[in-house]
Amino acid sequence: MYIFLSVVILLVLFAFVVLNLPVFGKIPSGDRLARIKKLPNYQDGEIKNQSFTPVKPEGVTYWDMLSKVIEGNKDGTPKNIIPHQKPDFSSSEQLKLTWFGHSSYLFQVDGKNILVDPVFSERTSPFQFLGTKRFAGTDFINIEDFPPLDIVLITHDHYDHLDYDTILKLRKSGAKFITSLGVGAHLEHWGIESERITELAWQEETSPMANISFKAMPARHFSGRLFKRNQTLWSSFILKTKHNNLYLGGDSGYDIHFKEIGENYGPFDLAILECGQYNKMWPNIHMFPNEVALASKELNTKYLIPVHWGKYRLALHNWDESINGVLKSAIDLNVEVLTPQLGETFNLEDNLPKSKWWINL
Repeated sequence: MYIFLSVVILLVLFAFVVLNLPVFGKIPSGDRLARIKKLPNYQDGEIKNQSFTPVKPEGVTYWDMLSKVIEGNKDGTPKNIIPHQKPDFSSSEQLKLTWFGHSSYLFQVDGKNILVDPVFSERTSPFQFLGTKRFAGTDFINIEDFPPLDIVLITHDHYDHLDYDTILKLRKSGAKFITSLGVGAHLEHWGIESERITELAWQEETSPMANISFKAMPARHFSGRLFKRNQTLWSSFILKTKHNNLYLGGDSGYDIHFKEIGENYGPFDLAILECGQYNKMWPNIHMFPNEVALASKELNTKYLIPVHWGKYRLALHNWDESINGVLKSAIDLNVEVLTPQLGETFNLEDNLPKSKWWINL
């Protein structure tokens, strides 16, 4: 009996220690929580989407999801090394963009450097010994390689967008952090000073420096790093510079907000939309390829860059299925798609990246 009780106590203590590890972040409290509770879409103890968004559709069980994930897909990972180019980090007044795979990318404009959802760990997991590894060849860049950063934008708190190890390396960068309401609790817990953090609710706007502004807009997704979901907000963002109007989609399923944003805030020079990690077992929180092209059309954007693919396998489809599907649907909708290689720096004025570099990988 004593042995049994000792084992139970040790297990409880172990679970307590693990669940309180800093990587899981911090749930909002105090004034931050009070602000969240005032949101019009805060109901029944959590933040809601604009449209009803069940975790799973009817007829699908959690066992269905788990069994399919365990089964996996042999074509979910490329068989060859992902190619990359050497980024051009020279300061620029003209808008330049560099994509690093998945949802991490850098804007350089008006002499400023703006990094979005930086994730450079081997796995998008709270523990680097759990989960699938990043694709071979995508480890060509580290946070130490970047030029001095002015702004870091975090769209929401999932591990593939908010990376604990990367944030720790950014503590001494001096960069300002702009993020969705509530996510600042994680950042402060990890040592980012509160005066460097600006949290936005949907429709709120901030201008951290001359000629640059961010406006948080709706997205259809969810949040959470442990068991309790939807305690922090998830957002898309409109980024305005001196000469450009850009839409940064974050993670989102298809919904009415794309059309509403396009009508009220478009046209956009560029929309960056997620195009991977979808499945019929979770159809509401990520877009299918045809929906990505449709969303771009409704946003009234000149160019579309599909992201959220090319680095990590977080779903069951073939690794390049999403980008191929977007291109196919884009033809029918007359949407112009840009497909930069990882690390390729380009602008919107010339030499637009349109090669199908992933073919035969």
